[in-house]
Amino acid sequence: MAGSKYFNSYLHVNGEEREVHFRAADTLLTVIREELGLTGTKYGCGNGDCGACTVNVDGWPQKSCLMLAIEALDKEILTIEGLKFTPIQQAYVEKNAFQCGFCTPGFIMNAHSLLSLFPDADDETIQDWMESNICRCTSYQEMMEAFHSVKNQR
Repeated sequence: MAGSKYFNSYLHVNGEEREVHFRAADTLLTVIREELGLTGTKYGCGNGDCGACTVNVDGWPQKSCLMLAIEALDKEILTIEGLKFTPIQQAYVEKNAFQCGFCTPGFIMNAHSLLSLFPDADDETIQDWMESNICRCTSYQEMMEAFHSVKNQR
């Protein structure tokens, strides 16, 4: 594209330094999916409302459709692919905490951050955090059961 400024840089994703080529206007979501091929992070609404694109940046949940890739330089990025075999993923399976599965990666990333940052979170805090994501299939009860099963194991 004429006049577009491209950057060649590195992102630290899932414990690996990955070379990326992106425009200044590219979102982290676009780079994760299209440049790195990590398609577990989903494009949902594109405006931060649904949470399907949630990843962890320096341990905190971040809606990657709202963050520019250039803002993620020198930060630790964790996607759903980086959470292989974690207790929260296993709990989602055991509690059938998904139906279509489209929103599941975002919910799991959000829950993972909450469990890591605030392991003793009260019910109100848990509810507040989980309300930042949307499930159209309404698996909320099962998701809360999955979350509490992991929290209670700690």
